[in-house]
Amino acid sequence: MARLSGETQKKIRDLRDRFPHPRSAVLPALHYAQAETGHLDDETLAEVARLLDLPVNMTTEVVGFYTMFDRTKPGKYKLEVCRNISCALMGAGKVVSHLEGRLGVRCGETTPDGKFTLLEAECLGACGYAPMMMIGPYFYEFLDRGKVDAIVDALAKDRKPPVPPAGYFPKDEVEPRAGKDGAVPTASEEIRDRLAVHGNPNGSGKGDA
Repeated sequence: MARLSGETQKKIRDLRDRFPHPRSAVLPALHYAQAETGHLDDETLAEVARLLDLPVNMTTEVVGFYTMFDRTKPGKYKLEVCRNISCALMGAGKVVSHLEGRLGVRCGETTPDGKFTLLEAECLGACGYAPMMMIGPYFYEFLDRGKVDAIVDALAKDRKPPVPPAGYFPKDEVEPRAGKDGAVPTASEEIRDRLAVHGNPNGSGKGDA
C-alpha cells in the first residue's frame, strides 16, 4: 500500500526523469517523502526506491548516512545543538544541559508530548556565531539562557520565536515562515518547497524528447 500521495509520487518520478541516472535524485526524493510523512520508515524507503527504479538499499544507505533524515518519528520541533569545537568552547554543553532541564529529557530523546526532540549535531558551519542550534532549516546563534528560554517558550505554544533566526530581520521585512504543522517548518519541508522540477534543464537527462 502506497504511503505517499499521488502528488508526491509524481514529483519523485519527475525527479527521476530529470537526471541521467536516477540515483542522482535520491536525496531530493527522500526530502519530498519526509516532508509529507514526517519520517522515513522501511515501507516509505521501499516506495521511494520503486518510484526511482532503484534497489531499496540505495535509499536505506543514504538515510543511514545523513542525519537530516529520521527513521522514527521525531518531535514536532528538532532542536539540534552544534557540539563541535567552536560551539563547545563557547558553551554548547551548557546549552544542552539547560535544554535537558527545561524539557525534562536527555539529549537524543523526545518529550512525552511529542513536541520537542533534543539532539547534538556535528559542525553546522556557523563557527563564528557560537554557540548555536538549528531548528528546522533555521540557525539560532549567539545563544544564551535567555534566548533559549524564549525560543522554547514560544515553540511550546506553537508560536513564532521572538528571537529571529540568522539572516531574518523584521526591520527589512524578511521573516521566517511557519511549517505545515508548526511555527517552524521542518528542514525537509523547506528543501521540498525550494526544489524546482521543471523538466530537464539544458536539454540533458533521459526525459528529453
